[in-house]
Amino acid sequence: MRTALGGRGGGPALRESGLEPDVRRACSTAALDRYDAVVLGGALYVGRWHREARAFVRRFAGEMAERPTWLFSSGPLDRTADEKSIDPVRGVAEAARRVGARGHATFGGRLRSDARGFLASRIAKTSGGDYRDRDQVRAWAAGIARDLQTIGV
Repeated sequence: MRTALGGRGGGPALRESGLEPDVRRACSTAALDRYDAVVLGGALYVGRWHREARAFVRRFAGEMAERPTWLFSSGPLDRTADEKSIDPVRGVAEAARRVGARGHATFGGRLRSDARGFLASRIAKTSGGDYRDRDQVRAWAAGIARDLQTIGV
């Protein structure tokens, strides 16, 4: 079973379950025909999903709807994603409905102190840091692996 997976944190959990995740940037995927499932994610910027994730959904929505699909977002620059479940932002919620996603998760984000761009560099001064919880990501990916095994993918 090959799973297209955007982001790196969940790959090991899927591999440990006997799956073959193909972790790559969304913009480097030319077709989905070799994949049995899709896990797509992107960072949140000012309340919007990363442009590569949005473009991926526009390009492959029909194919994503034909296979098990999960979405995730990375973005809060604090520990709120560790403390509670965060609903997807409006655009991601619409993408989830469009492709029939089986689930969505929002994880803490990361913003390096040397971030480029006017807005990013200003935010980095007050909220920069790494708020990703790799255990949370692995647990979510392990749940996806169990779901895929249950449906026989």
